[in-house]
Amino acid sequence: MDEASTSASGAATRRAFPPARSGVFYRFTQQNLPAWKPAMTPGCLIAMFLIIGIIFVPFGLLCLQSSNHVAEIIHRYDVDCVPNAYRGNRQAYIKDSSILKNCTLQAKVLEHMRAPIYVYYELENFYQNHRRYIKSRSDKQLRFGAKYTAESCSPVQWDNNGSPIVPCGLIAWSLFNDTYDFTRGSKEIKVNRKNISWKSDREHKFGRDVFPSNFQNGTLIGGGKLDPTVPLSEQEDLIVWMRTSALPKFRKLYGVIEDDLHADETITILIGNNYNTYTFGGKKSIVLSTASWLGGKNNFLGHAYIVTGSLSIFISILFALIHVKYPRPQGDPNCLSWNRKNSNS
Repeated sequence: MDEASTSASGAATRRAFPPARSGVFYRFTQQNLPAWKPAMTPGCLIAMFLIIGIIFVPFGLLCLQSSNHVAEIIHRYDVDCVPNAYRGNRQAYIKDSSILKNCTLQAKVLEHMRAPIYVYYELENFYQNHRRYIKSRSDKQLRFGAKYTAESCSPVQWDNNGSPIVPCGLIAWSLFNDTYDFTRGSKEIKVNRKNISWKSDREHKFGRDVFPSNFQNGTLIGGGKLDPTVPLSEQEDLIVWMRTSALPKFRKLYGVIEDDLHADETITILIGNNYNTYTFGGKKSIVLSTASWLGGKNNFLGHAYIVTGSLSIFISILFALIHVKYPRPQGDPNCLSWNRKNSNS
């Protein structure tokens, strides 16, 4: 190759690959592009913390007020619903199918509860966030049927005859199956069990033409059973249960009471105590709760805003006192690197 062709190829290479220290990309990586670079003066910092405190403290008080307006009834029943003869061996009681598991409790309404009143079951010491438990499911099977039964459903994947279980996996197998009925005097309080799950789950994650099959037919029964004539998209108890919780103490929606409960009246709760939490030391409670614009009762959010806002106000006052007592001369903004470049140009 002659010298002319070598120089021509070198020029073409330089045109295709510009020098590394030129161009917009280099200026971007070195943060030399035009940008807003504020100089945080003492007055600016004091004003910023003060504004944060002025906004956060009233909002925290508003959140607390909203939470305090939520009425709740919480009743733990896993101990009270065990007969005295089985208090020393609760596992034998819950595993014996010949023993009726019905239980009756009385609950007094301390303050007026305006409809809608949400009925939750609360479980404690139940780790739905366990990695193997969460992975033991098949989303494709829930949506499209038995042909998508996957190895991820192990160990609840096939029945004793080798047929696929629908729905498969440990999550569905451990479906919560306690039941609740409510009466006020001799009148039954109706509980609406429809639309307790997410609409997106019903329409997009559980198939309308997928029906339970071979579910809870083995020798080891985990939890509740499913109606094989009802598609999975309408099995709302299952849909609610399949949305796993991140914490070992959680609540899941059971239904909605659409009648008001008045203060000082007593309601009777008829419980079917079927779910086994005694094996792992779990706790079961029933919760009746109203809701506000923030949701259920939650004092933590209000306390967090109040504490953060109070600390911001305290820091702003502290900075102001330090700035007044020990003032420091501010530097000349023209000496900043980006201003020096503008002045030189």
